[in-house]
Amino acid sequence: MRKLSVIAAAVATGALAVLAASPAQAVETGYSLKIRGVQYDAPGADSNSCSTGNTAAEYVTIKNYSTTSTVNLKGYVVKDATGNSYTFTANHYLQPGDFVKLRGGKGTESDASNVAYRNNCNFIWNNDRDTVYLNTPSGKTADSHAYTKSGSDSDGNGYITFHG
Repeated sequence: MRKLSVIAAAVATGALAVLAASPAQAVETGYSLKIRGVQYDAPGADSNSCSTGNTAAEYVTIKNYSTTSTVNLKGYVVKDATGNSYTFTANHYLQPGDFVKLRGGKGTESDASNVAYRNNCNFIWNNDRDTVYLNTPSGKTADSHAYTKSGSDSDGNGYITFHG
């Protein structure tokens, strides 16, 4: 009888652990905004000069994978593993299936051109490895992806697709 009680307790504990873990996964995959891909290594020699550099060629693409809901990016945060970050401070609406490329360098957000600029001429993504985070305005992680140049970029072009 004691063995059955111990087994029942173990089964119940395991079931609770599974139930406790499931909501976290559901929340992670429940966001319609996802990181579609990252151009982590801008073509050419890296130069963070605001006037002649190529930081605008380094970008992350964020896509609205919802088929019905428009999402406002205002308050969303894109950051790397060391905490370099960009917060969307203006209204930027992504229709279902729409995307935005958040680029380095100077410029303005444009819904029509699907672009936003970090207004910072320093590179944010490391060329060898990094983690890309997309956080909601409340600070929850909507999506994140770690990459390594040798393990994630099979064609060596500096661009990695995470969600098609």
